[in-house]
Amino acid sequence: MSEQWRLMHVHAHPDDESSKGAASTARYVAEGVDVHVVTCTGGERGDVLNPSFDHPGILDNPELITQIRREEMDRAREILGVRQDWLGWVDSGWPEGNPKPPLPEGCFALVPLEEAAEPLVRLIREFKPHVLTTYDENGGYPHPDHIKCHEVSVYAFEAAADPERYPDAGEPWQVAKLYYHFGWSHARVTAIHEAMLRHGLESPYADRLAKWEINEEHEKRVTTRVPCSDYFEVRDQALLAHATQIDPDGFWFAVPREVQAEAWPTEDFELVSSTVETTLPEDDLFAGLR
Repeated sequence: MSEQWRLMHVHAHPDDESSKGAASTARYVAEGVDVHVVTCTGGERGDVLNPSFDHPGILDNPELITQIRREEMDRAREILGVRQDWLGWVDSGWPEGNPKPPLPEGCFALVPLEEAAEPLVRLIREFKPHVLTTYDENGGYPHPDHIKCHEVSVYAFEAAADPERYPDAGEPWQVAKLYYHFGWSHARVTAIHEAMLRHGLESPYADRLAKWEINEEHEKRVTTRVPCSDYFEVRDQALLAHATQIDPDGFWFAVPREVQAEAWPTEDFELVSSTVETTLPEDDLFAGLR
């Protein structure tokens, strides 16, 4: 019997696993890959972003929103068919103001890196993933928890393989490949925008594209495009499971799935480190391993 491949995604908050890479996750699960989602924080300081979500007292009760977001994560996990663990750190929130206020004491972004990475090192050594994905150095967008998630993931990726580091956190394990997830590139948004116009539909991206400052070097960093349009529906179901965060009549669903599939049928990644030989560009996170 051939070895079962193992894939680990490290995310900052509940819902990130559904808004970033969920269709490729569903594809790999369907292929028999064992997928493990790690969620760094509980999303305790997240706002309720769905205007149709109504729960008495949620805005004034952090314990209640924590409970609800955990229940949402349970539903999304079942839809995606993954296993999932919490690192147990507390959401840092999105600092607003000019200048921005200090981050809350004890939040994830302020935990010393060596301490913050220990539970992830432990999970890596326990699960033994062949491939690990996380965010780039900008966090995908500059939320303090996303940037910290990047730092913790890269640190733990390296530390998990070193027998001298965290000797009480399990036997060392070398993850073969490390990727950064890439989301809304200018090329992707342009392709979907143009596809909407071809179909005689109003594009939700016209204003966004008019203001976009293209970073060509960043756009060139994508190395790996995973075809996964057959699983866009699963992705959408997982998104809707996060009812506090996702408006069913909002941005995420403004483009018909068939238009998305025509314009951009992949989810995209940057290969950052690999212990195996592979040829770029890739169409599979396990290229060079299978």
